[in-house]
Amino acid sequence: MIKFLDLQKINSAYQEQFQEKLKLVLDKGWFILGDEVQTFERNFANYCETKNCIGVGNGLDALILIFRGYIELGKLQKGDEIIVPANTYIATILAIIQADLVPVLVEPKLETYNINTDLIQAKITPKTKAILVVHLYGQLCDMEVINTIADQHNLLVIEDAAQAHGVFKNQKSKITNQKTSTAYSFYPGKNLGALGDAGAITTNDDALAKVIYSLRNYGSDKKYQNDYIGINSRLDELQAAFLNIKLPKLDSDNAQRIVIANRYLSEIKNTKIILPTFNQPHVFHLFVIRTQNRSGFQDYLLQNGIETMIHYPIPPHKQKAFSQWNNLNFPVTEKIHEEVLSLPISPVMTMDEVDYVIATINNY
Repeated sequence: MIKFLDLQKINSAYQEQFQEKLKLVLDKGWFILGDEVQTFERNFANYCETKNCIGVGNGLDALILIFRGYIELGKLQKGDEIIVPANTYIATILAIIQADLVPVLVEPKLETYNINTDLIQAKITPKTKAILVVHLYGQLCDMEVINTIADQHNLLVIEDAAQAHGVFKNQKSKITNQKTSTAYSFYPGKNLGALGDAGAITTNDDALAKVIYSLRNYGSDKKYQNDYIGINSRLDELQAAFLNIKLPKLDSDNAQRIVIANRYLSEIKNTKIILPTFNQPHVFHLFVIRTQNRSGFQDYLLQNGIETMIHYPIPPHKQKAFSQWNNLNFPVTEKIHEEVLSLPISPVMTMDEVDYVIATINNY
């Protein structure tokens, strides 16, 4: 069986280092906001070429804390509208709602799955205060266009890079102004994955970073003194230690994902399969194809020893949690959610496994 994602194999390469770090943390006896968290925050900020990194409990909290930080700074207020792609994972929208803000859904482009920048202008109202972009599946959105729109309307730009670790690397168009902040998830299956939940925020906005450092820690930056109504969302010391071990290999792991993706793109010839297209940098957290007979195709692959997953079967506006949206019509989003299927892709896949996946698909 070719696993969709072999986490045991991915993490086995670090097992000895993990054990050493575990012993080190145990021996220190410092488990919350210690040296490992500070080291990871410094290392990841340097990797992302940003001034500040704040380690938090998970990717959802990272987004919520960004919104909460902007509210504390007076750059957002409850009830403001936030533009967001309609086909994102539900966490992106949950963050907006849990910060008492209002999501405004925008269709994606069918070809790239990222937000359709041609549709953003029509959704902007006097209440619109930010654009939350999602670099879905690992592909960078068209940030040049998005930044231009944001500048024209004086909007904040917030980036959900939960699936896009490293996509900004060496990108001259990378945002470095004070209007931007980025949320990351280090869920175990991500390109940079912890061994549990973990997340981070990167930003060049020193004032925002200062507020978020407090908000993640009960609203306190000095013990027993609370400046804000905060939450408890601190990157775990042990998870930070594991991430410090894995971070130096992120670029080479992404490079291997791109090698596999390029083989899929050039060698899968079955006309029943719609391959992804992209015009922006991509780190292929997921390799997502489309097919009209998804169920039959997925069963065929499983019968031939290939695991796949669906990201995602139900669009946010059709979820029971958002029953007030269930009658809305987003045809592109709905088509994507009805047809997408994610093929195995990871830095530990062998070329023989890639050969087999390609041959099996071509024989379908």
